[in-house]
Amino acid sequence: MKSRNALWVILVLGLTIGWMSGTVWAEPIKIGACMPITGPFSFAGKHINQGLADYITYANEQGGVNGQKIEYIFEDTGYDTKRAIASFKKIIAQHNPQIMYGESTGLAKAMSEEITERYKVLYGGCTFSDELSDRSKHPYIFISGPTYAQMFGVLLEYIAENPKHKGKKPTVAFFYADSAFGRDPIPYAREKAKALGIEVVAEEVTKSGAIDVTSQILDLKRNNPDYCIFQGYVVPPMPDVIRGARDYGLDTTFMGTFWSMSKMLLDKLGPDGDGFMGVCPFAYWYDDVPMIQEMKAFHKKHHPGVDYRPIYYTQAWFTGMIYVKALKMLAEKGLPLTGENLKDMIPRIQDWDTGGLAGKVSFRSTNATAMGRVYKAQGGKFLPVSDWIYLEK
Repeated sequence: MKSRNALWVILVLGLTIGWMSGTVWAEPIKIGACMPITGPFSFAGKHINQGLADYITYANEQGGVNGQKIEYIFEDTGYDTKRAIASFKKIIAQHNPQIMYGESTGLAKAMSEEITERYKVLYGGCTFSDELSDRSKHPYIFISGPTYAQMFGVLLEYIAENPKHKGKKPTVAFFYADSAFGRDPIPYAREKAKALGIEVVAEEVTKSGAIDVTSQILDLKRNNPDYCIFQGYVVPPMPDVIRGARDYGLDTTFMGTFWSMSKMLLDKLGPDGDGFMGVCPFAYWYDDVPMIQEMKAFHKKHHPGVDYRPIYYTQAWFTGMIYVKALKMLAEKGLPLTGENLKDMIPRIQDWDTGGLAGKVSFRSTNATAMGRVYKAQGGKFLPVSDWIYLEK
């Protein structure tokens, strides 16, 4: 009897010490993902999947979370929302992860109510939706970077600080797709421009897959904005607009948000890409910062034949960093591993040093980072022309 009591005391003490060190979670820690590896978004999806998978491998090689390993479980969704919903529910039912990655804004919006009310998993993914960053409405969802609205905020603050003509109010045009993706930041951008003393002289709207943009180019010619910000496109029709504007002799500086800040666009533009500007929340593969160097060292070991990764890969790597940061914070507090506890860690991430990958990250008034850096294309690369710009300080 005494020996049984002694064993019980030892067990209790062991559990107590385990909770204090945050190491009594069931192993492995599970992260599920619905990934657009095939389908119309595969140009980015295959890199997104690899980026998250690689970061989890990297984190495990660094000791995981207090020595506990992380398991990555994913399914290809083909960038189809119905298929993604089915994959989401299947992964939850079969593996019971506390963290999920989602392929799109569409999936996040479709599942947001169930994520909050039923599944209660920490959710990050491939979205920069301003609506989804609202912590009061979507407490389990965070944005891996700034929202589209915040990206416009970074660009407009840069424009306000760098007017083309001293003593003259800067002018800007918004050029966007008639889609949820395109329209998302525009109401905020109008108000932000007004507050900064920037005049919005034109808003050009096209269908998502627009081919003929002649009328929009002519309208840009009439209004001759200092800057023009694209939203809602990945490549077309941006090259046609930029070249058309040059043919008319416009000196407009064209800018873009995350999805247009890619090597894919610069390859399409060729020499015409020089001077294109935009906001990116992450350092590029060729930026000399500590976390990019860590990525490159990882690649020498695991992907020796790969000499470049696009920002889609980096966005997923960064999402993995947030997952692990939240897990480690939870472990330090000795709290049970639940999605409900994990979501409470996101607002606690303040002035986090990401090794230069995304500046110093904070989730302040919303579940988005509200920051970015302005880059300018030169010789097929995006080079920084600003420091990290923080909208919330």
